[in-house]
Order: sequence, then structure tokens, then C-alpha cells
Amino acid sequence: MDPHSRLSQFNQRTPKTGPFSPSVRFESTQKVTLDKYTKAHSSSMPSDSPLFTSRPIATNSRVKQDEQFKKDMFLAYVNKAIREKLNGHSKDFDDLVDQFSPNKSTLAPTVPSLQLRIWLSALSHVLSRLERRHAPLVEAIVRLPWSTMDAVFVKSYIVFIGMLISARPEYLSLVLNRIAMGFTYQSGLLAVTSDLECSTPLTRRVIYDRQHTLLEHLLSLVPTLPSSLAPLLVQNFPHKRQPQAAHVAYIRNLLRITEYCGELSERVLGLIVDRALMVDVEIQVELEELEDAEPTDGELFEFDPFDTIVGQEGDSSDDEDEDVDDGLSDLSSDASSDSDAEDTPTDTRHVHDMVSKLDAILKLVFDHFNKLHSSIPTSVTSSPSVHPTITHDHDLQSHEPHTLLAIQFHTLLAIFDRSILRTFKSRYTQFLLFWYASLHPEFSDLFLGLLVDKALFGSASASGVERAAASSYLGSFISRALFIDREGAQRAVKVLCAFLGAHLDAVEAGNAASNNHSVFYAVVQSIFLVFCFRWRDLQEEPDEQEVGRKIWISELGVVQRVITSDLNPLKVCSQNVVHQFARVAQATDFTYCFSILEANKRAPYPVFAGVAPGSAGPHELHTFFPFDPFKLPRSGEYIQGVYREWAAVAIDDEEEDEDDLIEEDPTTDEWEYGQGGSCIPITASKRGESDDDGLGASFGGMSISPARTRTVAMAISVT
Repeated sequence: MDPHSRLSQFNQRTPKTGPFSPSVRFESTQKVTLDKYTKAHSSSMPSDSPLFTSRPIATNSRVKQDEQFKKDMFLAYVNKAIREKLNGHSKDFDDLVDQFSPNKSTLAPTVPSLQLRIWLSALSHVLSRLERRHAPLVEAIVRLPWSTMDAVFVKSYIVFIGMLISARPEYLSLVLNRIAMGFTYQSGLLAVTSDLECSTPLTRRVIYDRQHTLLEHLLSLVPTLPSSLAPLLVQNFPHKRQPQAAHVAYIRNLLRITEYCGELSERVLGLIVDRALMVDVEIQVELEELEDAEPTDGELFEFDPFDTIVGQEGDSSDDEDEDVDDGLSDLSSDASSDSDAEDTPTDTRHVHDMVSKLDAILKLVFDHFNKLHSSIPTSVTSSPSVHPTITHDHDLQSHEPHTLLAIQFHTLLAIFDRSILRTFKSRYTQFLLFWYASLHPEFSDLFLGLLVDKALFGSASASGVERAAASSYLGSFISRALFIDREGAQRAVKVLCAFLGAHLDAVEAGNAASNNHSVFYAVVQSIFLVFCFRWRDLQEEPDEQEVGRKIWISELGVVQRVITSDLNPLKVCSQNVVHQFARVAQATDFTYCFSILEANKRAPYPVFAGVAPGSAGPHELHTFFPFDPFKLPRSGEYIQGVYREWAAVAIDDEEEDEDDLIEEDPTTDEWEYGQGGSCIPITASKRGESDDDGLGASFGGMSISPARTRTVAMAISVT
């Protein structure tokens, strides 16, 4: 065929150059091609515009391909850096470490979070190849301020740390120490978040939540984690000189750990109580009469450190505390030595700061206890199992709430036996157990049983000081606890009286050891105190023929025998308690003690059992009453409803002037005692001027604990 013919197929080809032939319909083909790369046509640039130029659009698959290519490049670099490090060439490895090292001035990451995620993804493929020489890389990753970064990176970081610990368990302590430090109120977070691109403000609550999420994830991977975490929590506990916000933040985080790691409950609670005792005792040493210097409202804790925005905290209020804490911020409270006491400022402002700090600590613990108690229905709370089978379970919620209540009480009892009982003159910390015992009658009964066992039936290893302290706790608890009923008070007093009777029998028979007298005097003093508060509950129920007469329980008969014994407890026991007991005993027609008190005043060296005439007898019993009025304003709300004030039990005519008291003739008058009790003869001479004026006020508004000595209670030896 002629190639120049009009019917030739060659005449229908599209020209290679020049304008397109109108006969060629390319619009539909162009639209199909665009639809393949785009999802919607542009409204500003119609598809039929002659200015529109077709070009390829990036699709999701192409983006994924680019990301995968980038990951492969990062992985290749990581493999090379790790391999070269083992061969002695550390340049690439050092560059890799620098990717995770924060800026020295701002402490912020020098690499975008997206790139850091790619690095972590690449490193997750070579975790099993990391050796000891690669430790700087792991340390740089652990030190990364990940908790202040975006949520996507935080999720990737938590997954990576879990893979790291699973592949290399030797780095567990390093990670846990960093987590424990993350629970503190560190100031390093101020500069970290200054350059963050975040739409919502970042609070400390969010940062702490992320730390707990990481810890829970590791706990699910490593069942033995609590044993490694416990000493680190102790190590990072704030020093007692650090600001109140530091203590509040750290303790709240510790208490939250116990909610998902039950195995640490006892250790965490014991740690908090020990640190509270350190602050409590320091307050006593610096200012005994603390009630006369109440803290002002401005010094009370008024803000929640968890809700403060990171980077906007006011540091000016804590400048002075930080100066004091210089060099101590990384130390545990147990690292404090005697030199701390010498450097302790004695000004009132410092004491108020310590009081406010202790108040905040106790308030947190009370809230923690009350949260569990409030979650239990009333019908369940009325009958908890007080002898639970205690198992170490990582999840506290696996136990029933009432079982948890009993477990926590036994934990608190163990802490009391180990720490609180052996701490002399703590004023407020022991009220944790006081309040907890009020939750159920069996709790208070168990506490009384522990005190009776420690005071009266102490083991051979128990010192006289410890047994005397238990006696003081016993008398103060019975006197002040509103939740101890009449029967409970009588049972405890009967046991104490039986001990006194047995001791007197041993003294008369010459079988009593002289070093046991200290416990004897402590028990006598406890009975004196209980009688002042609970004398109405120590009477027998009167018969119809005996209405209007006071008939005391028969066991109280030994008290009159004790008072007239050669051991002379009215001379040795605290004179505040002795004089108040003498007034209440006379007003209630129980016994008369002022003749003996007058004789003790006249005799410079009163006669004691086993002491040669003219020799000095035992000194006054230096003890304390641990449940004196609770003066902390914030945590005091938990004590108000379960505490017996002196004003509620004081005798109306108690303030009668002593000079107006009627003298009695010992030959004609006897004080009636229930069920054949013996009486005490009363001298005809009038009592001399007493120094116990206003003792009722001392019982109600102030501590009746001895305040003029700091000497620890000593065993009283009578030879």
C-alpha cells in the first residue's frame, strides 16, 4: 500500500511535536490517571485547565517505603556502630550515644522525637548483642527525659525499655533507680519542658502517671522486681530538711505503688512511718512546748504539687530550704548523723515548717487508709477477718477489701512493734495506729493484747525501757480511746492489777528481781491515769439495794495495797499524774493519798523496799503518755471523732480549793471499798500547800508528759 495514501494507518499517529490534534481525545485518559494518584480534584485548579501539569503524588505506600528505607539505614548504622565498638573503633558509637544525650544547658533532647523513635526501633533489633562495652549507650537512653516528651514517644519508650530488660536483665537496677528518681520532686524538669511543642500544659501528675505506667509494665515482665526496687525507694526518699512539697510528692507516689504491687506494702508503709518518726522526734527535741507556738495559716500546705505545671513552679519560697539541703538532696534520711542535730536551727519558723511537714505526711497516710476503708460496705466492715492468710501478691485487688483491711492492720502492728514503740517521746506518728484501731473492735482488742504482752509478759530480750513504754501506751490508749467500751477497759485494768498483786507478793517473799521495779512503777502510773479518765467505767453495776453507792471492781483493791507498800509509787511516778489521781480518788471516794504525799515531801530520802535508810531511792519515773492531745490541724480531723478529751470526763467540783477539803480521822472513818476491799488510813494532819494547781488543765489542753528532761527512760533499779 502506498504510504502516502489517505487510508494509511500512518496518517493517524499522534505528532511527536507541536500542538495536539483536535481529533485526539486525551481528556478521559488524563482523568483516569489523576484519579489513580489523587482522591479529590482541586477546586482551585480544574482538571481541564491547560495550565494543569500531571505529576506523581506521594501515596501511603510510598511514605511507608520511605520510612522503611530510613529504618533500614538507621539499622545498618546501628549494626556498624556496635560492631566497630567491639573492634576498638568508637567514633560511630559515640555519635550514636550523642543522639540520646540531652543538651547540657537546657536538658532537652537535641534530636526530634520522631528521629529518636526510629533510633529506638533500630536498637530493638540488636538488644541481644549489647555487651558491657555498650553500657554508655544504654545509660544515655535511660537518662533521656522521656516522661516530658510527646505521648507517641512515651509509648515507644516504654515498649523499648520492656524489651531491653527482657533481653538484658543486668540493666534492671539502672532502670529502676531512674524510675525511683522520677517519683521525686526534682527541679530538673523545669528546663526540660521549656521548648516542648505541646498544646496542653504538662503537669507533674502526667509525668508521675507515665513513671507508674513504666513500672507496672516492668512488674508484669519481672516478678522479682520488688526485691530490687525496695532499697532504691529508700535511697531516693527525700531528706527531712527538703521542702514539704518534695515529701508530699514522693510519699503519694510510694502509696500508689502499693496499689498495684502488694509485696511492697509493708516496706513502703514502714519507710514512711520511719521518716515521719524522724521529723516527729526532732520537733520534740527542738521545742517541747509546741502547743504554745501554733503555726500560722500561711505556713500550712495549701497547693497540690501534682497539679502544678512543669516549668511554672515558684522556687523562691524554697530557696532557704534548698540552701539547707545543699549536699543532702541525694541522701536518705537515715544517713543523718549527730552532726545534723548540732546544725539544726532552733528558730520558731523552722519548727513550724517541720510541724507542717509532719502534718502533711500523716494526712497522706490517713487518706490512704481511709480510701481503703471507705471502699468496703458497712456490712463487710463490721466483720473483717482479723487473722488473714497473708500472701505476697503483686495485685492488691486480688484480695477482698475486708481482707486487705486486716492485712494492713497487721502490717501496721508489726511496724509499731519494730519502730514506733522503741522511739521515745514521739508525739503524733503513733496516732496512725490509734485511728486504725478504731475501725473495728477486734482491731483495738488486738492492739491491747500486743501492749499487754509487751508490758507484762515481755521476753527475756525485752528491756525494761521497752516494757515501760508499752505500759505507757497501754494506759494512754485505754484513757483516750472513745471506742474502747466499759468491758474492754475493765478487762485491761484487771490484767494490770493482777500483775501488780503478783509483783507485791514476790517483793514480800523476797523473790522479786530489783530490775523489774521499773515495769511495776510504769504499770502503776498507767492505772493512775486510767482511773482519772475512766473511773466511771471501773465500777460494778449496782443492785437495786445499792443504788447511789460506788462499788468498784474487786481487782482495784490491789491499788490501795500498792499505794501503802514499801515501793512507794506515789514518790516515783510522775507527780502530775500522782496529784491528779489523788484529787480524783478523793472526789470519787476511792481512796485518800494526800497524807502519803505530804510524808514524801517531808522525807528527803523516803524509805523504799530494799534501800538502806538515809540512801537515795529511785528517781522519778521519766516516761511519757503517747496519746496526749493531737494538735496537728490537717490530719487532726481523723482523730477528733475517736478521741476522749479531758474536759468530757473531768469532775465538776475538781477545782475546789485544797484548803477547804475536810480532814478525816483515820481511827473513825474508812473509805468504803467494793466487795470487802481494804482501806487506807488517813492522817489527821492537814495537807500542806500542794503544787498541783491547774492539773485539770494540764490533762486537757497540754501534754502531761515530762518536759524538763530529754533523758531516755531508764530502768529503775532498787537493791
